[in-house]
Amino acid sequence: MSHATERPLLPGVGMTTTEAPFIEQAQAEGKLYIHQPYDLYSEENHEAWRRLYSRMAPQWTRFANEHFLAGISNLCLDPDRVPNLDDVNRFLNPLTGFRAKPVSGYVPAFLFFDCLRNRDFPTTITVRKLTSLDYLPEPDIFHDIAGHVPMHTDRAFADTLVRFGDCAHTAAEIVQGISDEDEQIRRLDSIIKAMARFFWFTIEFGLMKDRSGDLKAYGSGLLSSYGELDHALTSSTVQRYPVQLEWVVNQYFEIDHYQPLLFIVDSFDHLFSLVDELESWMRDGKLDNVSPGEPLMSEADLKSFLHAELS
Repeated sequence: MSHATERPLLPGVGMTTTEAPFIEQAQAEGKLYIHQPYDLYSEENHEAWRRLYSRMAPQWTRFANEHFLAGISNLCLDPDRVPNLDDVNRFLNPLTGFRAKPVSGYVPAFLFFDCLRNRDFPTTITVRKLTSLDYLPEPDIFHDIAGHVPMHTDRAFADTLVRFGDCAHTAAEIVQGISDEDEQIRRLDSIIKAMARFFWFTIEFGLMKDRSGDLKAYGSGLLSSYGELDHALTSSTVQRYPVQLEWVVNQYFEIDHYQPLLFIVDSFDHLFSLVDELESWMRDGKLDNVSPGEPLMSEADLKSFLHAELS
């Protein structure tokens, strides 16, 4: 038994993003899919959730898409306590078949998309520190549960995520059929980059008009960020264009500042059709040479596609 396995959990530390012995132990043991040890959350963790939720609530009322607002209501989240994923799933699963699936950290790209294909959403269970409420480079439970999961209660949006997971399987099939290793890596890098950009500009930072024609946010990166949500919809410096697939897959993005360019979809049926088109372009080789730049693909992401077990 390793030293990491024997290490006792430190009392009172909680489940803070940068200080979570439970998560460190799971990672040391190679465990990606875990359970949520709800009793380990500290009062500081709950206070961070409360502050995040209380300041986002009026922003959601003003800027969020109606489907997100319906999702927040359907999930019955407690504004004052970190959510228990069992409770979240009790409300979520009957609506669309999706479930929040706790993970110990970063999920390689193919595994992440394969989870979506199976209606599982990999969910971070740590909470950002009280001193880091405004920005966190990695996701936390507020981003995942308050940002992403309300949209998973919408049938059309949920089906789009599943369809995106299908695309990942198509990508793995294509690249696993390439015999030249260098060409295999080159094409895979380009295809995953295109998929990541599509996901970023639609699922994470997407905009859509409501019934009255007002522009609203449905992207989780916007809906979990107090400052960026306002900036995205009110700032004159933000470019907002109707989505075009050729733009999206060739547009790099950076994660450490407010986004200067956002795209608008007509509806979630429109978004679903765009995923169909993305897969068609993939099969036709139109994603084999997208523009270079961010995001950079990690070795873990590439291997997750090359070694994927397809069924």
